[in-house]
Amino acid sequence: MLYRVAGVFAGIALFASVSIGQEMPPGDTAAKTAAPLRDSRIFGIIPNYRTFPSLQNYEPLTSSAKFKLASEDAFDRGTFALAAIFAGEGQLTNANRSFGQGGRGFGRYFGTAYGDLAIGDYMTEAVLPSVLRQDPRYFRRGVGSAWSRLAYAMGQIFWTHRDSGGTQFNYSEVLGNSAAVAISNAYYPDNRTAGNAASKLGIQIGVDMAGNVLKEFWPDLQRTFRKKHSIHNGN
Repeated sequence: MLYRVAGVFAGIALFASVSIGQEMPPGDTAAKTAAPLRDSRIFGIIPNYRTFPSLQNYEPLTSSAKFKLASEDAFDRGTFALAAIFAGEGQLTNANRSFGQGGRGFGRYFGTAYGDLAIGDYMTEAVLPSVLRQDPRYFRRGVGSAWSRLAYAMGQIFWTHRDSGGTQFNYSEVLGNSAAVAISNAYYPDNRTAGNAASKLGIQIGVDMAGNVLKEFWPDLQRTFRKKHSIHNGN
C-alpha cells in the first residue's frame, strides 16, 4: 500500500511540475479555455466520464444519471486495467498473505482490487450523491495559473457542488469511500484493523485527488503532445 501512496503523490508532483508556470491566454472566456478535448479515457486507461468542461449553464444530474455515470466508470476497460495493476502491486509486495501467490492468488488480488474500485465508484458517484443531492462530476477550472488550478483540483475532493446550486463539503467523497472501506473488510481477512482502514481510506482519497489533477490538466497535456508530434513531423 505504501507503494501505491507514493505513486499517487508522485503523479500529482509530476503533473504539477509539467504545468507550473503556464498561464491560460488572457481575455478568453471560461467556456473557451476550459473546454476539453473529448476523450473518455486519460492515457487510454483512466476513465474520464465524470469530467465536465465548466459550470456555465449548469444543470443537475438525476439519480438515474448518477448511477449511469458510476456504471460507466465501474465497467470501463480502464477500471479493469487499473485493478490488474493494483493486483500486481499487491501480489508483488505480498500485501495479503492469505491470498497466496500464483494464478489463483493473482485472481484474488484482482477481484478485491476491482471490488475496491467498483464499490468506491458507486458509493461516491451514485449512492451518496443521490441521497445527499450532491453532484459527483468534476468541473474543470481550465483558467489561471497552474498552481491555482492544482489547488482547485485537489480542493474539489473536499468541496463539491450541490444539485440545487452552491457548494458544500464533499460528504459523498469522504463518507462514500469510508463506506467502501468498511465493506471491503468482508474480503480482506488479513487487514481489518482501524489502522488499516484509515490507511485504505487515505489511499482512496489520494487516488481520487490524483484523478482530479489528471482531469484538470489532461487537455493541456494533450495539446502539448499534439504540438510536439506536429513539430517532430515537420508540420
